[in-house]
Amino acid sequence: MRVKVVIDRFESDKAVLLVGDGEVSASWPRASLPAEAREGDILWTSFAVDREATARARSEAKDMLRKLMEKNRDR
Repeated sequence: MRVKVVIDRFESDKAVLLVGDGEVSASWPRASLPAEAREGDILWTSFAVDREATARARSEAKDMLRKLMEKNRDR
């Protein structure tokens, strides 16, 4: 899924971006943008689900919750 992003303006070390068709405003670190990026430039970004990373994160969260519940049960 590709998403259009317009650089609205820069405020100090942040860029104010207008994201998607609805032009939702988002603040983004200026250093994370291409060095040549300027106000009014159009960028494209894409999103993809990382199934492996999601599974690892869910497993870690489940393990942390289990450990916390065991610790509280032993009190």
